[in-house]
Amino acid sequence: MKKGSIKNTRINAEVRKEIQAILMRGIKDPRVSPMASITDARVTADLKYCTVYVSVLGDEQAVADTLAGLKSASGYIRRELAHTVNLRITPELRFVADNSMSYGVHIESILGELKEAGGMGSDEENEEENGGEDQDGGPDSEE
Repeated sequence: MKKGSIKNTRINAEVRKEIQAILMRGIKDPRVSPMASITDARVTADLKYCTVYVSVLGDEQAVADTLAGLKSASGYIRRELAHTVNLRITPELRFVADNSMSYGVHIESILGELKEAGGMGSDEENEEENGGEDQDGGPDSEE
C-alpha cells in the first residue's frame, strides 16, 4: 500500500475518528486533559505503526501530562481500536503534540501587528489609493 493512496487515507481517517471516540468515552488517567483532541493520525504503509497528533488546550505542563497519560494508556487504546477497526494488524500508537494551532495563533498575531503598523492594508484601501484602477491589467481593467 502506497503512503498517499486512497486506502491509506481512509485508514488514517478511520483510526483518527476511532481514537477520538475512545478519548471522548473517557480514559480514566487523570493526567489526560479533557480539552485534548486528536487532530491527525498517520498509519505507516505496513500498518505496524501509527503517529497520533494530539492538540491540548492549556500550558506546556498540560500538554506534557496529557502525552504521558496517553502513552501509559496506549495499550488500552490499541485494544479498543482493534475491537472497532477491522485491520489485519492493529498499529502501535505513538502520541505527538500537535503545535499547529498555537503556530496559527502566532502567525495571526504577527499579521495583526503588521496590519496595525500599516505594513498591510486591505484591498479596499489599495483601490482607493490607486483611484479604483486595476493594476494588473487583467480582465477587470478597461482599455
